[in-house]
Amino acid sequence: MPRTVSFFIALGLLAVPVAATAQEARTPAPEGAVVYFVAPQDGDTVSNPVTFLFGTRGIGVAPAGVEWPATGHHHLLINVDPDTIDFDAPLPADDQHVHFGGGQTEVTLDLPAGTHQFMLLLGDHFHIAHEPPLMSEIITVTIE
Repeated sequence: MPRTVSFFIALGLLAVPVAATAQEARTPAPEGAVVYFVAPQDGDTVSNPVTFLFGTRGIGVAPAGVEWPATGHHHLLINVDPDTIDFDAPLPADDQHVHFGGGQTEVTLDLPAGTHQFMLLLGDHFHIAHEPPLMSEIITVTIE
C-alpha cells in the first residue's frame, strides 16, 4: 500500500473516535461534584458593575476543547428556565448563555437594572452538560 494512502487511512482511523465521542453518552460527572456561586449570594442587591465568582468542589475547571478527566468549564445562565435546557446538545452562546471556555472562574458584567435569576452550568469539552448535569442553585439578585 502506498505511504500516502496508509497515512490517510491512519488519519481517518484517528478521526473515528473523535466523531464517535460527540455521539456517545454525555461526560460523566464525578460523584459528589458541585458548582456554586461564591458571590453574589441569593437575595443580594448590588450595583453595576457586578462581579460574579464561581466555585466548584469535586471537579476541576479546564478550557473548552480540553478533555481532561473530571473537569468542565462554566456557563452563566441569565434568566433561563432550567426546564428549557437541552442537556444533550451544546449550550447556545448568547446574552442569556454566557460561556467561559477559557476556564475563567469570575466575570464582571454591567447588567440591566431589575431583579434577575442566575445559574451556573458546567459543560464538558464540547459545551455539553455532564451526566448528571452540574448546576448551581438558582440565585436571585437585584441590580440597582
